[in-house]
Amino acid sequence: MVGAAFACLLARHGEDISVSVLDAGTPPGYVPGGEYRPRVSAISRASTRILDAAGAWDEIIRSRVSPYREMCVWDGNYPVGAPGTIRFDAADLGEGELGHIVENDLIQHALLERLRQCPRVNLICPARASGITPGARHAVVELEGSSRLRARLVVGADGAGSPTRRMLGIDTRAHPYDQMAVICHVTTEQPHRQTAWQRFLPDGPIALLPLADGRSSVVWSTLPDTATRLTALEPDAFIEALTSATDGVLGRVTGTGQRFAFPLRMQSAESYISTRSVLIGDAAHTVHPLAGQGVNLGLLDAAALAELVIEAVSLGRDPGDRLRLRRYERWRKGGNLAAAHGIDTIGRLFRQTNPAIRAMRRAGVALVNETPMLKNEIVRRAMGISGDLPKFARPPEAWQQPA
Repeated sequence: MVGAAFACLLARHGEDISVSVLDAGTPPGYVPGGEYRPRVSAISRASTRILDAAGAWDEIIRSRVSPYREMCVWDGNYPVGAPGTIRFDAADLGEGELGHIVENDLIQHALLERLRQCPRVNLICPARASGITPGARHAVVELEGSSRLRARLVVGADGAGSPTRRMLGIDTRAHPYDQMAVICHVTTEQPHRQTAWQRFLPDGPIALLPLADGRSSVVWSTLPDTATRLTALEPDAFIEALTSATDGVLGRVTGTGQRFAFPLRMQSAESYISTRSVLIGDAAHTVHPLAGQGVNLGLLDAAALAELVIEAVSLGRDPGDRLRLRRYERWRKGGNLAAAHGIDTIGRLFRQTNPAIRAMRRAGVALVNETPMLKNEIVRRAMGISGDLPKFARPPEAWQQPA
């Protein structure tokens, strides 16, 4: 997804830039109007602008997205609405929504459709790289099956287990959470009211994200043994467990779809760059899903790198120059690490059971909720309308060509 967005940005906004996109898998086969896919993301305002600049947002929004206008987060030791609850409302910032809930496969489908329409993009799928040999002017990418490609810059956007990162010999620092996320889509007695709900429980947070058809998407982070048990429960037993875990905030859960589970970990590449090579998205970093920022951070990587590459080519300079790649790393790595550690700290804080820490936590949440300036700045940062943003994450006038 992040790699496809980067390629679209180059193809649409760069002059005389040819891009080869290697994808080891097969396209998601997304069918507009079909059953909801299991993985969804909370897409920030910055990300919608990046996807718009990539030429994919119109198709995404024509299919199905769910805007969420409010977000309610609360400490599971107390009822929702009590001190220990924080509410974020787009109206407080004069905005129409905080973000959109979108299926990952829909985003990938729209980006691939756009790539297929770009004449300077060579989409090779399925294809796997077996080796990368950097040179003074080009890197050579060996493909399985004895073919090869030459490029002035190789971009690894191949996920948390990135083969590109391994071939480049870049180490990672990883922190497994001893948690798994259980995901599914559910129906509830009460409407979601275009609100994202998140309750912090002792073993991890549980979120209800609003979908366009009135259902909610569940992301339940919990201990691995609990996740295994939850995915194996009969539907009625799972419904009871889910209704209890969400404290009935949307009434009783009345139906559930297929359940999936995957492990959670925080991970960061020791370096984002190597000779004529660079990492973006999950290949460079992964975070806990409690703040819904994983895809958003990756799309900001894509936008930042695309801006620097397009600038280099427009000036007749080498896009794979190490000094330019260091600019990208300085721009993105610090912010990504700060986000990862901030999210990790929030998760750890809410898992504390010490009564004194619980009392301080409750008071701190109440203080944030009652301090509009602080709360609104948190929202602006999460929406991607504040901070050092790439031009493709800013309003369209920042990147549209004059008529």
